[in-house]
Amino acid sequence: MHHTIEIEHLSYTYPDGRRALRDVSLQIGMGEKVALVGPNGAGKSTLLLHLNGILTSTEGRVRACGLEMRKENLGKVRAGVGLVFQNPDDQLFSPTVFDDVAFGLLYQGLPEAEVRARVAQALGTVGIADFGSRASYRLSTGEKKRVALATVLAMDPEILVLDEPTSGLDPRGRRSFITLLRSLPQTMLVATHDLNLVRELLPRTVVLDGGRVVADGATADILTDVPLLAAHGLEE
Repeated sequence: MHHTIEIEHLSYTYPDGRRALRDVSLQIGMGEKVALVGPNGAGKSTLLLHLNGILTSTEGRVRACGLEMRKENLGKVRAGVGLVFQNPDDQLFSPTVFDDVAFGLLYQGLPEAEVRARVAQALGTVGIADFGSRASYRLSTGEKKRVALATVLAMDPEILVLDEPTSGLDPRGRRSFITLLRSLPQTMLVATHDLNLVRELLPRTVVLDGGRVVADGATADILTDVPLLAAHGLEE
């Protein structure tokens, strides 16, 4: 069976000596929607950054979209794995929304007509079809999150990797963004502290703590295991 994400015995130590991941193994199949939960400092963001080659380790193996995480594959991997950061300002840097969404497509050298069509489709998918000429920095947090998502959807990824997608949103914005995510067909790995989001959207949950996978199973089972939640800082 082809797994969209395959991680085998991955460990990672930052240059300052902090051990962030310890022997992590994880497989996610095509179309799965998976939550990655754990306390602050558990290694969640570090793990996500390994999935499109922003971080790489010599300890362990990572494959995404059937490709080994190697320098020669990074372009294809980054097109296939759409990483959406927690803070959309880390992802948006162009003068207009159109320019932000088009950036990756232009980097690939696609024809102008295809770029425009893909940008229009991505903006329509996230519900901001008429935002192309607007300045990204003037948008609300919820609007910026939609633009950041559009930047990766324009690349037609197989996988969406999202870091705290509902953080900073008011209740209405949170509900609207969850509805948007539910409508998307891609495989998803979502790092979050929002256990209600997990319950509503993600049928499988992986618990990470101290850089290790400490639980992996059906969300309904994980979120009703009170001792497990308490032991790993996940009390609601």
